[in-house]
Amino acid sequence: THSFSINLGCSSSDLALHFNPRFSESVIVCNSRCSTAWQVEHRDSHLCFSKGSVIKIVIEMLADKFQVKLPDGYEMQFPNRHSYNKISYMSVKGGFRVTSFKL
Repeated sequence: THSFSINLGCSSSDLALHFNPRFSESVIVCNSRCSTAWQVEHRDSHLCFSKGSVIKIVIEMLADKFQVKLPDGYEMQFPNRHSYNKISYMSVKGGFRVTSFKL
């Protein structure tokens, strides 16, 4: 696969954070979804890992944003557009295997 995604929100149609590294484009796309409608995506070209690697990604949910810490220490920020204060839905799609998860 050429990408994977980590999705956090209230349901598959209401996502506060869609974190989507795309290896074919060498970019990380972040977006949100409201009632099945995708919003404006943020693109970051700091793709510091490759297919087949073992990585640790830390996603911190703050009141106004999500902070995503990548394996090399680089931090991305994405606004908490829905102002969610809790997440009740999570999914991981594509060629990414979760071996450890901590809240």
